[in-house]
Amino acid sequence: MYKILGKSFDTEKEYLDFVVENEEMIIDEKKSSIKYADAFSFNTVSIDKGFDITQKASDQDATELLVKIAINTTNVIDSHDDMHVKGIWNKSIKERGNKVLHLQEHKRSFDAVISRGEDLKVYAKDTTWNNLGFDLKGDTQALMFDSLVKQDVNEFMFKQYQKGNVTEHSVGMQYVKMATCIDNEDYPVQKENWDKYVVEVANKESLDGRKIFWAVTEAKVIEGSSVLMGSNSFTPTVSTSTKQETENKLKDKAIVEWLKRQ
Repeated sequence: MYKILGKSFDTEKEYLDFVVENEEMIIDEKKSSIKYADAFSFNTVSIDKGFDITQKASDQDATELLVKIAINTTNVIDSHDDMHVKGIWNKSIKERGNKVLHLQEHKRSFDAVISRGEDLKVYAKDTTWNNLGFDLKGDTQALMFDSLVKQDVNEFMFKQYQKGNVTEHSVGMQYVKMATCIDNEDYPVQKENWDKYVVEVANKESLDGRKIFWAVTEAKVIEGSSVLMGSNSFTPTVSTSTKQETENKLKDKAIVEWLKRQ
């Protein structure tokens, strides 16, 4: 049984015919609502070499933690049958700047805020799946938050990060540009999209028996949330450290760079 827009279809062909005939309406519906697809302020896009995954803070007496988290990752077909494409966040990051929020479980209330404004850096980062701690080949672009989590702002989530309990995240977003991808020669435009984007799919098992997905090439970031389970599970807490630990790492890095120049 195939379903979309509240309609059911007995055969794959009936379903795909309906999708292609009503493609504009389906895409408009996907764009019209806020999507919560899980899991990656400075308004810049940066790329660096990798991560040092440490999910638990060593100082249990700290009152502030700097957490580096992947709010969303590209190249994964999620539970919405959508795959985010590299570059999806670039325009939005530049435009929204410090308006993006780090929230608890997509709740839009003051008591659900984890960090915002100067306490939150939002950026896109090219990295490998191995650097994120996953046994997948190839690379991805992660929507990253460097979030200063304060005990006096959200004590519950502070403790969850402190204990290393937050392993998945989710982005609250609105789609801007996307393409329907269908693995069937009867639909030449959608088949061309399939051939273009299917090579980028990292979770290959999601392609078993699949004939359709949507490639999202641009989306607007509204917020990123800490969640228990999400539609994209490749969204870990990359590192958790106290401010002092972070400052020490920066000092050590500066020393190494200085020694290289000698």
